[in-house]
Amino acid sequence: MLWLRSAAFNLVFYAASVVIVIAATPCFLLPRRYTIRAMAAWSHMTLWLLRVLAGTRYEVRGSLPEGGVLVASKHQSMWDTIVMTAILNNPAMVLKRELLWIPFYGWYAQKARMIAIDRGAGSNAIRRLVSQGKAAIAEGRPIVIFPEGTRSAPGSKLEYKPGVAALYRQLGVPCVPAAVNSGLFWGRRGFARKPGTILLEFLEPIPAGLDRKSFMAELETRIETATGRLLAETGGNAQPVENQPQASL
Repeated sequence: MLWLRSAAFNLVFYAASVVIVIAATPCFLLPRRYTIRAMAAWSHMTLWLLRVLAGTRYEVRGSLPEGGVLVASKHQSMWDTIVMTAILNNPAMVLKRELLWIPFYGWYAQKARMIAIDRGAGSNAIRRLVSQGKAAIAEGRPIVIFPEGTRSAPGSKLEYKPGVAALYRQLGVPCVPAAVNSGLFWGRRGFARKPGTILLEFLEPIPAGLDRKSFMAELETRIETATGRLLAETGGNAQPVENQPQASL
């Protein structure tokens, strides 16, 4: 039954996504807000399909971040980016530049003014990240960044990258940590979409003004502790496993 429901979801999801992205192409000629609405509608559709076809629900805990704040989230699944687009108001997602090369997805991301970073550009990438971050904050948009720079399996922990610290220090805004257990239900790789309830928890904000070392320690402790708790609550592995460091923001 799991594989049948997963197959139904994947088939409908990809087919509907193709239809939606093509039907929404007139948004490229319209003001940016129409692209934002189209992306949010696609995200809501995906969450609905997950619930109806795969039996995968979700629960959001804590207060939704609003306005110009920095949101730093654990990243276990594609689901994480989908839900942030659905529940936050006009978020500026930090993503790797290679995603802009994907037809339609990349075009929509550029139109929506997401923050695309060349992870191999070193200090230039950090400067560009901060510059785009300041523009997003000036517009009152929440910035969403995944501090590990890529998806990690449930129970594992990657090195936290310097990009999140650069944004925190240069933007001078609070940082809202977020924890998820999404990898238990929608894995980094694989076909299955498992039934159950994905938990996303927004934690208490870290106020602006901490030094880099204190901020990074506090951010990592909060995210990893809360993620372990959510995994334990749903029967996952709550013990972090150190992975090999990966070069990224």
